Amino acid sequence: MHKLREENLFDALRDPKRRSEAFGVVVKAHSKQLYWLIRKMVLSHDDANDVLQNTFLKAWRGLDNFRGDSKISTWLHHIAINETLSFLSSSEAKNKSDLSLEDSMVQNLASDEYFSGDELQLKLQRAILSLPPKQRLVFNMKYFEGRKYEEMEEILGTSVGALKASYHHAVKKIKDFILNEN
Repeated sequence: MHKLREENLFDALRDPKRRSEAFGVVVKAHSKQLYWLIRKMVLSHDDANDVLQNTFLKAWRGLDNFRGDSKISTWLHHIAINETLSFLSSSEAKNKSDLSLEDSMVQNLASDEYFSGDELQLKLQRAILSLPPKQRLVFNMKYFEGRKYEEMEEILGTSVGALKASYHHAVKKIKDFILNEN
């Protein structure tokens, strides 16, 4: 079943007898890309895995509501983004201590065994983390993933003009942050 085309996979997801196996194909096909989308927002490997798991749980529970108006990958990205933003909102609410969320996330990144960056990469991550979550998401999707604005429009439900403006402002803020950081 792993070689199914999108329309055949959609049909398999609708069939109660084939749903479980088809969903396994979906998970295998999209896990890595969704993991890195989430990871660029939350930075922690464990948190990214938790958000990814929640994404697939929500997708599994929502299969009956998926009408197939968009690609399965678009639908999954939409769920992953919402789960990531929800996670960030709850994390921000919990982290009202002396240590800011951005500092905490950068410290987590620097101590993460999967991060092999240098000081400049940490500075870039601090700059990206200083962005509002939705602006950070647009920046990550455009800069790191190379997504086209039209694809982002479909996933995020935001106009191309608004996405371009958001990306432009994000780039300016990151540049200013890097230039003005001591």
